[in-house]
Amino acid sequence: MASVQLDLIAQNISVQFEGLKALSNVSLAIPRGSITGLIGPNGAGKTTLINVLTGFQQAGHGTIALEGETIKGISAHKLRHKGVARTFQSGRLFRELPIVDNLEVTGVGLGLSRREALAEAEHVMDWLGIAHLANTLAGALPYTDERRVAIGRAIMCKPRYLLLDEPAAGMSEHESHELASIIRRIASEFGIGVLLIEHNIGLVLELCERIFVLDSGEIIEVGPPAQIRSSDAVRHAYMGTQHDEVIPALAVDGATV
Repeated sequence: MASVQLDLIAQNISVQFEGLKALSNVSLAIPRGSITGLIGPNGAGKTTLINVLTGFQQAGHGTIALEGETIKGISAHKLRHKGVARTFQSGRLFRELPIVDNLEVTGVGLGLSRREALAEAEHVMDWLGIAHLANTLAGALPYTDERRVAIGRAIMCKPRYLLLDEPAAGMSEHESHELASIIRRIASEFGIGVLLIEHNIGLVLELCERIFVLDSGEIIEVGPPAQIRSSDAVRHAYMGTQHDEVIPALAVDGATV
């Protein structure tokens, strides 16, 4: 019997909005237990691709497979039950609820009893080092803690895949370093396949084994960090858009991308 390939795969995905092509024949694979990067200038189509992979947006063309099972057209709610989780750029926490309730409600939504959901929430908070925030209202959290809670909610019940949409936005260098440690642990300790979408290119280069570069709705480069650093296509995609902030992050041995 052939073994099942443990990855989440998008194949030739195309999306149009009122005639405007947001994605054009995009293919991407997220293996279990590893961290894959997705980068690109603003408006490249990164969040649209996440939305397609997690059931929030239907593709006009192409296929999506979850460990061999075709999942195109399945709702976001059902995909979460199948083990595909995500975070959002805006956090989307229940701001009037304490942190523990934000996590607990996710567990209940995934089929746990209240007792089981509370136990899982407490375990996740301990694992993330945020147990001291359990009774803090989500709306009172600093921005960076809000990001950690969003990740905690996403890893409730140990999904198979986790898609992180700009989790380091607004973080200091020290906070980004702490986030990198958490992402590594998610992949290594839980065997979760992580897709990291970030404008912090240094973080992506540090964490990811393989990086996809999206520009104007198309994949223009795929490879390990060293290949991305040296790519003329990547340099061209960023020149004139985020040159000042991106180019220094891609500096290697005096050369810049």
